[in-house]
Amino acid sequence: MHRRLITAAAAIAVVLGGAAIALAARPADAATATYQAESAALSGGAAVATDHSGYTGAGFVGGYTDGNKGAAATTFTVQAGNQLALRYANGTGSPKTLSLYVGGVRLRQITLAATANWDTWGTATENVSLTGASNTVAYRFDSADSGNVNLDSLTVSSAASSGLEAENAVLSGGAAVASDHSGYTGTGFVGGYTDGNKGTAATTFTVPATSSLTLRYANGTGSARTLSLYVNGARLRQISLPATANWDTWGTATESVSLTGASNTVAYRFDATDSGNVNLDNLSVGAAASPSPSASPTSSTSPPPTGSGRSYEAEAAFFSSGPSVATSTGGYSGSGYLTGFTGVGARVIVTVNAPAAGARQVGLRYGNAAGASRTLSQYVNGIKIGQVSLPAGSGWLTATQTVTLRAGVNLIGWQVDSGDNGGVNVDVITVDGGLALASRGATMPYTEYRAADAATNGAKLAASRTYLTMASEATGRSAVQLTATGQYVQFTLSKPANALTIRYSIPDSADGAGASAPISLYANGTHVKDITLTSRYSWVYGAYPYTNVPSQGSAHHFFDEIRATIGDFPAGTVLKLQKDASDTAGSYTIDVVDAEQVAAAYTMPANFVSVTSYGATSGDGSDDTGALGNAISAARAAGKGVWIPAGTFDITGRINVQGVAIRGAGQWYSTIKGRNGKGGFFATGSGVTIADLTMSGDVTYRDDTNFDTGIEGNFGTGSLLFDVRIEHTKTGMWISAGTDGLYAAAIRIGNTFADGVNLNSRDGVVQNTRIDQSAVRNTGDDALAMFSQTHAVTNSKYTFNTVQTPLLANAVGIYGGNGNVVADNLLSDTVTGAAGIAVSSRFGIPFSGPTTVARNTLTRTGGYEPNWASNLGALWIYADQSDITTPVTVTDTTILDSTYQAVLLSYGHRIGNLLLDHVTVSGAGTWGIDVYNVTGAMTANYVTVTGAASGGLNNPGGYSITRGPGNSGW
Repeated sequence: MHRRLITAAAAIAVVLGGAAIALAARPADAATATYQAESAALSGGAAVATDHSGYTGAGFVGGYTDGNKGAAATTFTVQAGNQLALRYANGTGSPKTLSLYVGGVRLRQITLAATANWDTWGTATENVSLTGASNTVAYRFDSADSGNVNLDSLTVSSAASSGLEAENAVLSGGAAVASDHSGYTGTGFVGGYTDGNKGTAATTFTVPATSSLTLRYANGTGSARTLSLYVNGARLRQISLPATANWDTWGTATESVSLTGASNTVAYRFDATDSGNVNLDNLSVGAAASPSPSASPTSSTSPPPTGSGRSYEAEAAFFSSGPSVATSTGGYSGSGYLTGFTGVGARVIVTVNAPAAGARQVGLRYGNAAGASRTLSQYVNGIKIGQVSLPAGSGWLTATQTVTLRAGVNLIGWQVDSGDNGGVNVDVITVDGGLALASRGATMPYTEYRAADAATNGAKLAASRTYLTMASEATGRSAVQLTATGQYVQFTLSKPANALTIRYSIPDSADGAGASAPISLYANGTHVKDITLTSRYSWVYGAYPYTNVPSQGSAHHFFDEIRATIGDFPAGTVLKLQKDASDTAGSYTIDVVDAEQVAAAYTMPANFVSVTSYGATSGDGSDDTGALGNAISAARAAGKGVWIPAGTFDITGRINVQGVAIRGAGQWYSTIKGRNGKGGFFATGSGVTIADLTMSGDVTYRDDTNFDTGIEGNFGTGSLLFDVRIEHTKTGMWISAGTDGLYAAAIRIGNTFADGVNLNSRDGVVQNTRIDQSAVRNTGDDALAMFSQTHAVTNSKYTFNTVQTPLLANAVGIYGGNGNVVADNLLSDTVTGAAGIAVSSRFGIPFSGPTTVARNTLTRTGGYEPNWASNLGALWIYADQSDITTPVTVTDTTILDSTYQAVLLSYGHRIGNLLLDHVTVSGAGTWGIDVYNVTGAMTANYVTVTGAASGGLNNPGGYSITRGPGNSGW
């Protein structure tokens, strides 16, 4: 190994994912102590090893292997300090992650960049605030981590100030590492604050408690420039960065702050009101803030104090029926604020995350220069809790309410109802003790445990992406199969749980009607219960659209899910699924287990009527269709809502709903059960709310003509779907013409035989609709589709969703449309005839407006199309029936381990006005970028390709590509 000297002033480092790999030991700071990993408390399979050289002390800690995922941990007991330097090795060739815990509480996921080999050691530094004489610091291999690293030692230091390199921070919106000007510290600086990235470019540091921030920057423009300073997600102020002599000369700008938490985010953003065009080098953090004994109240023109709260920007929330984003009034937080709360129905719904159920303070930052108080109605999780009076004043004002929230995802809304006068602007809300939502994908209440990563004495299926193999439909393309008595798969709970969702497969019956068999659940070696599994809703055969006739062959759709409450078990409990002698299935294939802590059943809200008052009875097998219809009609006439109590209510047809709220006791308690492929909710107009229940169908194969969708119809304006589970239906949700401003959040859709969600404009426009914070798994067609069939789906969004294993077609399909967005999603494991994201003119009308694809992660996506004998890419721009010439913008997208091409452009028409910006391709079965039989042009900036088996680019037709900065590997 070549060694390089490092001075105390500047250490040369390799940077990836915000962690620095030092090539030699960092210089000692004041009050520095080093702790050997092999002397720490080891658990969950973490163990001392010596089979690689270069470690310090008596050895290092290994065992962070896939078999110990969810369990392996190394726990140090350390002194006070504000910086942790973990010495580790990662010879895998790609970045890996662990979770950092302080005092038993998970602080964040950390990234450990690859080292040259297993005998080369790097250092990852994290800023914390450890104040006690004795603190616990743990590095755990949680179920969301990739692990597979070795740990050598931990150095804890404290210093009066700390310098943080900008190139090690979290970069977004076009901000990027550069080195084309001299005089910087570290390994580079951050550029990209150019006019093209106005409104998006940001550099986000994680810092300990402090009273001052000093930013080192360069500004060679000749005049002062501005950026916006954000603290813990809230805009603090606009800062001015005076001109420096040139781009190789660096200045500093110091801002006073009061950061008291152990871990804070500080961001420098190029907002729409800023002039930007600067470079950032590093951030120095001053002494810890001390509370003032006589602090004055916050000025009415300042953002609300965040304290232990979490800020959520209104302009990033869902809004409909009037509000729009504005920037004309200064001093706002984030990238803008909402205005237009004038007409009845104008609303904003902010999705927040609470760590536990209970009362919390909510701060609403608003503007009201009308000279008199204005009012809005406030809603929590779709239930109106009262009217809020917002006094007039200059600048931005703050109103505080106390509301009761659930643990996890909640919806807090403000709306102009009849009796409100509205007329205010809404900027940001702050929730006391609120948590961040997931940065990509859905924030869900469960923890997923993958069987292929768990301990087992069964058979781990060989990974495969070959269609019609069971492994190809498994999460991560492998699962565990139990075939003999005594075989098991087990995992250790990282969080408390009282309920499980098991994704499994058992063999079908000879006639295709389905077979049932139990499997045994154990906790810490003690039998808990038998859980009955069935093949009724899995296993289809033959050609599309498939049947239940086994003799037709080509079996697939192997997996289904079962839910079970299990009693309360704490973190650390070992749960085991075992084939006992009484468990009669020939095999049990276990894919994943989702474990969660389900709250007690909700009680009926005020002003609701129960369906039992209209003749519905739970669990007796009688047909409750008429009783539900009568309850809805009566409730609507009386201005009330409809209550579905805990229990199972059977229906044999669609339940029409308009202008009324239908709520249950929770999706684990209240179930509407279809029969013989029929049954679901059908919206016929505005003002529909469906929340806190399960719609469980009885569809066992695909029949588009005769079978029903879980939730369908025209939702008009002002509708909301929240905390609903949909399973065993033809399609999960089919949102049709006339829908304008539907918000669906915290939805779980699984095991459908057609689409998960389809926004369908066959008979008229669907617009301003957003599906958010939802999980979709095991669909028989597109998981999420926007289908502009005869009219354009317009200004609609799929955001912060998690899609797994769609069995046919795409994780997301955008078929025509105008102004639609697919952003911040996690998409994985498409099976056949599939892309991760398809932007396509295959069906319906041409694109009539821009399409935005941003900040998505595509993992193991793309698939073979047997009817065409063609490979489909993870990201597929498909000009089939018409040209795609309206703007298609793909930004900040990560494409991992693609089955075939990472990016595919095809077929036969023009693709113009395509932008790929900050797209990372890591691993592809064929080409990184494949252009086949299209004309037109695209621009590529910061597009990097590594690990593409066939090469970076295949462009035999000479499709025009404008190469901007930062491209590599193709």
